Amino acid sequence: MKKGLFTYENGVVLMMAFTFGCLFFDRLALNFLMPYVAKDLQLNNTQIGLLAGALSLAWAFSSFLTTAWAETNNRKKLVFLVAVFTFSVCSFGSGLAVSFITLLLARLVMGFAEGPVIPLAQNFVERESSPNRLGLNAGLLQAVGSALFGSILAPVVLVQIAENVGWRNAFFVAGAPGLLIGLLAWRFVKKSTTESTDQGKKSTINFSELTKYNNIRWGIPAACCVFGWWFATLPFMANYLVNTQGMSADDMGKTMGLLGVSGLVASIIVPGLSDKIGRKKVLISFMLVGILYPFAVHFLAGTAIQLPAMFLTYFTMGIIPLVAAVVPSESVPDHLKAKAIGLITGIGEVVGGVLVPAVSGVLSDTVTPSAFLWVSSVMAALGLLFVMKLQETAPATMEIGHQETSIAV
Repeated sequence: MKKGLFTYENGVVLMMAFTFGCLFFDRLALNFLMPYVAKDLQLNNTQIGLLAGALSLAWAFSSFLTTAWAETNNRKKLVFLVAVFTFSVCSFGSGLAVSFITLLLARLVMGFAEGPVIPLAQNFVERESSPNRLGLNAGLLQAVGSALFGSILAPVVLVQIAENVGWRNAFFVAGAPGLLIGLLAWRFVKKSTTESTDQGKKSTINFSELTKYNNIRWGIPAACCVFGWWFATLPFMANYLVNTQGMSADDMGKTMGLLGVSGLVASIIVPGLSDKIGRKKVLISFMLVGILYPFAVHFLAGTAIQLPAMFLTYFTMGIIPLVAAVVPSESVPDHLKAKAIGLITGIGEVVGGVLVPAVSGVLSDTVTPSAFLWVSSVMAALGLLFVMKLQETAPATMEIGHQETSIAV
């Protein structure tokens, strides 16, 4: 195992974590700025859902196809750098939007650029991770990325910018850091981290080579449900808290920031716990917790325990890196790892990030404003069924199993 704090492994984890941070800061900016954008551009819930779905759709196709091309042609570093620079520049497009259509186009372009970043970053981290630390490292990417930058800093910083100088300027600020991170990644990340070491294995873009593995077949619907649990609420939560539950913009920003803290803590604790006790136990436990999250939001509104309950039940966010990256990566040979992550992420985005928000938006417009919450709960319940079909992949747990078998023999 690699020792010390200042190791290349830790450097790669930190670099990819900050890349995640810039990506999610850009991607989630619209969710927190939605009360301002929706008012200015006169958007309804269906259009809000379509905006989230458009980015996810472009992200989904690019996530698998672009990543697969990069791995097949051994061009992962080049694709990664181009994607980082492109999505950073594209963030400015959202700030220039003057209608629903122009904003939709801006989100489509951004989604296509962002698609391969997460699978490739996770693959780079997996290549450099010490034994029995992959879960923790993958969790740290999400902790810094979607939690610290995307869910804690973004709502606080962007709402303040929107309040003082307008939501368009907030989008311009969101896009700037990625340009610097791209330059640092270009200088810091070694070719040995990004180049394929198994050139003898024939690899193609065809995903049929992946679906013969049990954890890919069942991991795909599991990822759809986990992504669906998250995206069913994410585009609508800020608007719901302000317009239905009557929160002020400032209180909404703090509440979303609190959920970000929950995601940050969960993204470290939950994947790290899976390194110790196994992936499957952790997935099952926190899918159960996820079922309760919408109930905490709706039925505890205005009570003293609403925020603590939301904080705890949001811990389900910690299983996202497990189902999207860790389990698929541990389930296939080296020459398929990046494609496995890209495939899981891509299909999960299509179903969980495109279809689920669209359905949630329509139901929230036509049935009840809280309909998106119940969609989220249903996705968690279905996800529980699928994760129970997965096979254990955690090295520590499998080693214990082998030892017990040897003793029994």
